Amino acid sequence: MGKGVLAFAEQVDGSFRKIAYEVVSEARRLADILQGPLTAVVMGSGVEEIAAELKAYGVDCIVIADDAALTDYTTEAYTRVLSGIVKDKAPEIILLGASTRGKDLAARLAAHLDAGLAMDCIALSLDNSALHATRPMFGGKILADVVIEKAPKIAALRPNVAEVTEASGAGELEKAPVEVGQTKTRVVEKKVETTGVVDLTEADIVVSGGRGMGGADFSVIEALAQELGAAVGASRSAVDEGWRPHSDQVGQTGKVVSPSLYIACGISGAIQHLAGMGSSKYIVAINKDPEAPIFKKADYGIVEDLFKVVPAITAEIKKLKG
Repeated sequence: MGKGVLAFAEQVDGSFRKIAYEVVSEARRLADILQGPLTAVVMGSGVEEIAAELKAYGVDCIVIADDAALTDYTTEAYTRVLSGIVKDKAPEIILLGASTRGKDLAARLAAHLDAGLAMDCIALSLDNSALHATRPMFGGKILADVVIEKAPKIAALRPNVAEVTEASGAGELEKAPVEVGQTKTRVVEKKVETTGVVDLTEADIVVSGGRGMGGADFSVIEALAQELGAAVGASRSAVDEGWRPHSDQVGQTGKVVSPSLYIACGISGAIQHLAGMGSSKYIVAINKDPEAPIFKKADYGIVEDLFKVVPAITAEIKKLKG
């Protein structure tokens, strides 16, 4: 082991997820420190065409595992194929995204390779080849530094914590043999919700509600989000009250978002919440408490009852849209 960094570039239905570009960019940074090559792995069916997109992010080699057996994600099949690529490339570090699929694959890969794993990382660094990973623990109450010394070192990077950066790279394409073997699981049926809801971690605009919503009725901010083409988020307080599912939670113990515009409605701005949205380009806070901490972080603040302000904003947006 010890040859640069290997990055798993996650794609869904023939398109790379945002986390794929973040993982590859962070892997390029680590590979430069190690002075080793960066290998990106793209897996699926019919993915050869999109694989070339990664050339713009400083990838030295793009390994393509393209086979009908990989059309649908299954842990067994993807782990076996990826393990074979890892053994061939012998990387020092393996980097994946801490998405639902990435977490599942990282855990099984670590067990298969008997390798160290740091999950849900928000920062990565190297010290004499040892990988230092910072990750939240105990419900986000502390940040722990995890050190992995033995290669291969595996880390799953939390979405929206790494900057996407373009860089020059050879981008040589290489096809990997796909030997799935016998698997105990298979996809029988897929039911995909087509509600038009924007994925929270990839949304360019996010409208979130907190304790100030006063209950599970989020229709006021849902209407605004619909007009803006935005995703709807929630603070931990709102989730703990059962008003929104955990999948909507923004914060240190939820999802990290980095949209161009973040609108916080009735959210006080606890430090755990700020950790999940602080990198937003513009932050608008609506809260009737002028002392709410969120105003210190906001670019624009409105001190007023959200149930008066938000419908008014929604109405104006409708007018502008004609």
